[in-house]
Amino acid sequence: MEEEMDRSRAFAKDVKRIVVKVGTAVVTGKGGRLALGRLGAICEQLAELNSDGFEVILVSSGAVGLGRQRLKYRQLVNSSFADLQKPQTELDGKACAGVGQSSLMAYYETMFDQLDVTVAQMLVTDSSFRDKDFRKQLSETVKAMLKMRVIPVFNENDAISTRKAPYKDSTGIFWDNDSLAALLSLELKADLLILLSDVEGLYTGPPSDPKSKLIHTYIKEKHQEEITFGEKSRLGRGGMTAKVKAAVNAAYGGIPVIITSGYAAENIAKVLRGLRVGTLFHQDAHLWVPVVDTTSRDMAVAARESSRKLQALSSEDRKNILLDIANALEANEKIIKAENDLDVAAAQEAGYEESLVARLVMKPGKISSLAASIRQLAEMEDPIGRVLKKTEIADGLVLEKTSSPLGVLLIVFESRPDALVQIASLAIRSGNGLLLKGGKEARRSNAILHKVITDAIPKTVGGKLIGLVTSREEIPDLLKLDDVIDLVIPRGSNKLVSQIKNSTKIPVLGHADGICHVYVDKSCNVDMAKRVVSDAKLDYPAACNAMETLLVHKDLEQNGVLNEIIYALQANGVTLYGGPKASGKLNIPETKSFRHEYSSKACTVEIVEDVHSAIDHIHLHGSAHTDCIVTEDKEVAEIFLRQVDSAAVFHNASTRFCDGFRFGLGAEVGISTSRIHARGPVGVEGLLTTRWIMRGKGQVVDGDNGVAYTHKDLPVITRTKAVENGH
Repeated sequence: MEEEMDRSRAFAKDVKRIVVKVGTAVVTGKGGRLALGRLGAICEQLAELNSDGFEVILVSSGAVGLGRQRLKYRQLVNSSFADLQKPQTELDGKACAGVGQSSLMAYYETMFDQLDVTVAQMLVTDSSFRDKDFRKQLSETVKAMLKMRVIPVFNENDAISTRKAPYKDSTGIFWDNDSLAALLSLELKADLLILLSDVEGLYTGPPSDPKSKLIHTYIKEKHQEEITFGEKSRLGRGGMTAKVKAAVNAAYGGIPVIITSGYAAENIAKVLRGLRVGTLFHQDAHLWVPVVDTTSRDMAVAARESSRKLQALSSEDRKNILLDIANALEANEKIIKAENDLDVAAAQEAGYEESLVARLVMKPGKISSLAASIRQLAEMEDPIGRVLKKTEIADGLVLEKTSSPLGVLLIVFESRPDALVQIASLAIRSGNGLLLKGGKEARRSNAILHKVITDAIPKTVGGKLIGLVTSREEIPDLLKLDDVIDLVIPRGSNKLVSQIKNSTKIPVLGHADGICHVYVDKSCNVDMAKRVVSDAKLDYPAACNAMETLLVHKDLEQNGVLNEIIYALQANGVTLYGGPKASGKLNIPETKSFRHEYSSKACTVEIVEDVHSAIDHIHLHGSAHTDCIVTEDKEVAEIFLRQVDSAAVFHNASTRFCDGFRFGLGAEVGISTSRIHARGPVGVEGLLTTRWIMRGKGQVVDGDNGVAYTHKDLPVITRTKAVENGH
């Protein structure tokens, strides 16, 4: 499985000088005419780079195709009807090049002039580069141009090239504009070469083949024998074969190369921001990505095999693995924090929402808190192999229902890197194999946490017990593996959960929304109500168990208690939106929807008639996650607790208590609003299933004549009692 590497590693030094090559298929559209819109967008990107202080060198194809189109038109205009009935001779390629070059350069001059950029035409031939003095002069001239913010526009001067068939002849120092771009990037000591094509990058096969996959990082040792190339360029000379050859030559000369689409908007800018577009060629790429592919199935199978080794260990050995992980996290706290800081900075720079950045941050003390939860988990009774029920089937024939790991779990989560630690520790405690896919915004944090954890797992089990999926493209393949993956738990947005549920046969456990309510009844303790409401919203606004809707009994609006609660929220920076009743009375904006998860310092307020109206509102607009009532009336509280159909229902306690650690579960893989298998915070028990163990003395069924059934319940002796009794 190809790793999603950090593109910034490819550019070991700051990028200053860039060579951009535009292919014929990008420059021209149907009929050989200039693709004005597409080419204009590329010119705008280059002009912006030029303005930002980058040194830009452009290598442009397209002259031959453009010239052919113009000469065909001229040939048509100058031909008689009789001439047109005769077989048409093939146009001379060199003549096409001469005619097309002037049109191509005229366009560049016009377009860049509009963008307040000066360009210079640079026509070269293969033979010129054989002259050392030419090379020296070329370097000096380009250097002078770049210093004056001029963009040199290079093209092979096909009109006077000494090669008889430049479209077929691949001999010489360079043989097409791809190889020219590679040569120039080396000669002019560029920092980066970008080859723009009509496809996203290099694929494992023809891009039109649905089975072909985009190669994000080219590894010569791995890919050169595996790739099947499609047809050559419909207009230019070499197509992808030529681009790959040129890219390899430049990359192994020390110039990072990206092949990407010239059709997609802002791709050049995305490359320079380090985003994962196109295919990267780099001389050190083999050090970043495994040369041998590991498929999704390989990862899942390896996790299952390692989980069986884990289950074979003693309870004490499994406990010690968790304690070792807790110690390793604390020992590596500084490097974990450093990687997390980089993720947070990148997320802020990329303009991510405040709520996402908040979930991404690992605050001071977080590692210690995680280590404490892992130690708590380690000290819990071993959940594997517990006897849940014991029955005498017949004399000498005993059946036990025992707890057992599910098998292999796939957890897909967004933003929160601490979730990786919780999930991994729960998987180990429950004896399950694990595949993890975190959000790209937490990539560095997830990578270092995964390394610290797997390094602490003994070799007798193996680090493959916990696989880290780093590419989004692998998720569809993983979701098809219903024969080796036993449960999927998505932790993230409604969109993420819905997409996964609709894409797999594997059982899915989780919740889509966290629309949590606090209902303040007329019989509340006012100070308590203010404390509970404030904590439910402000303790961690981005959490799924944070209050999103405040429901208040109508009498509290009349006696002024509502205003006290509202003031407590507003004084702490909470933005309020009202329902139809509350918005007018409180003079706040009306909410567009009651079913909205703010995940920030904002919430909805509505006034209701009584507890029954509150329950109806929760059932209509809630997500069955966590809901709370604040009241001193025990009868009203019991009505709320019995009738609200949510995974967790509280009386006089903040919704923020709905958490695996706070429930004493040690940790949680998530909170489930499902009604099958597990509901609420899912700890170790939610990751277990059952097995039946039967012990007999040679009994046979024989049409039910060979045995006398007793079906008698036998006492279950827990491990703790067994130890106390000396067993």
